[in-house]
Amino acid sequence: MKLGKRLWYPALIVATLVWLYFSRDTLAAEVPAKGGWPWWAWPTILFLFTFTIGIISPMSGVGGGVLFVPLSTAFFPFSVDFIRGAGLIMAVTSAYSSVPSFARKGLANIRLMAAVGWVVMVSSIIGGFVGLWVSNAFPNGKWYIIFALGIILLVVFIIMITSKRVEYPEVKEQDSVSKALGLKGSWYEPTLGRIVEYKVTRFVLSLFLFAGVGFIAGMFGLGAGWANVPVLNLVMGCPIKVAVATSMAIIMVNAAAIWVYMAKGATLPLIVVPAVLGITLGARVGAWLTVRVKPAFIKYLVLGIMLLAAVLNVIKALKGLHVI
Repeated sequence: MKLGKRLWYPALIVATLVWLYFSRDTLAAEVPAKGGWPWWAWPTILFLFTFTIGIISPMSGVGGGVLFVPLSTAFFPFSVDFIRGAGLIMAVTSAYSSVPSFARKGLANIRLMAAVGWVVMVSSIIGGFVGLWVSNAFPNGKWYIIFALGIILLVVFIIMITSKRVEYPEVKEQDSVSKALGLKGSWYEPTLGRIVEYKVTRFVLSLFLFAGVGFIAGMFGLGAGWANVPVLNLVMGCPIKVAVATSMAIIMVNAAAIWVYMAKGATLPLIVVPAVLGITLGARVGAWLTVRVKPAFIKYLVLGIMLLAAVLNVIKALKGLHVI
C-alpha cells in the first residue's frame, strides 16, 4: 500500500509528460500565438500557477476554481468557457487530493457533508445549465451576476473580519434536526494539546444557503469553498479547521456541474491536464501544512483569498460591462 502511494505521483507526472509529448502537434494548434512562445510554454506556466493554488486551496477551504477562474481569465489567453469548465475540475481535484488526509485526522465531518451534499449537488447542476444558457442567450447577463457575486463576497468578508470567536465558535444548543442527524464531532488539536469537541446548529437555514452557493458555483465554475467556509463556521458553528476540511469534502459533490460543461464541450485537455497535475501535487502539500498551522492563520488566509476573489470579480464584471 505504501509503495503504491509512493509510485502514484511519479506515475502521474510521467503519464502527463508522455501525453503532452505525443499530443504536441494537436496542442500547438490549440495554443494561441503570443510572442512566438513554443507550444509547451503555456502548459508549463499553467502547471506552476495551479501548483501554487493547490497549496493554498486546502489550507483555506476555498476550491481551486475560485482563484483559477478569475486569475486565468485575466492572465491566460483561453476562452472563458474553457476556464470555467477547468475551474470545476480543479476544485474537485483539489478536494479529492486533500480530503482523505483531513478525514483521517477527524477534521472533515463526513456525516455533515452527506447531510448537505445532496442539496449542493442538485443546485450546482442546475447552475451549470443556467450558466451556459445565459452565456448564449444574454451576453451581458453574466456580468451583472459576477458583479453581484463580488459584492456578496465583500459582504461575507466584512462579516467574517468583524465576527468574534470564529476559531472555536460556541454552540450552546443544537436545533432538533442537527441533533437528530448527530451532527457533532471531535479531533485532537495539536496547537492546544487537547481534544476539541463541537456540535453544529441551524441546519435548515444552512440548506437554503448551500443551495444558493451551489447554484452560483455551478454557474461560474468557481467551486464553492469561498462560501462553504463562512456558512459552516458562522452559521452552523463549526470550528474554523473543521469548516475548512468539511468545505473541501462538500466541494467533491458540489462540482457535479462539471458534467454539464463536459457534455457541452467546454473542457480543453491543454488546460485541464497541467491544471489537474499542478492542483493535485499542490493540494498534498497544502493538506500537510494545514494540520500544522494555527486556526487564526487559516482564518486570515481565508479572508485574504475571499477579498482577492471579490475584487477580481467586481473588476471583471465592470470591464465586461465597459464601465471601466
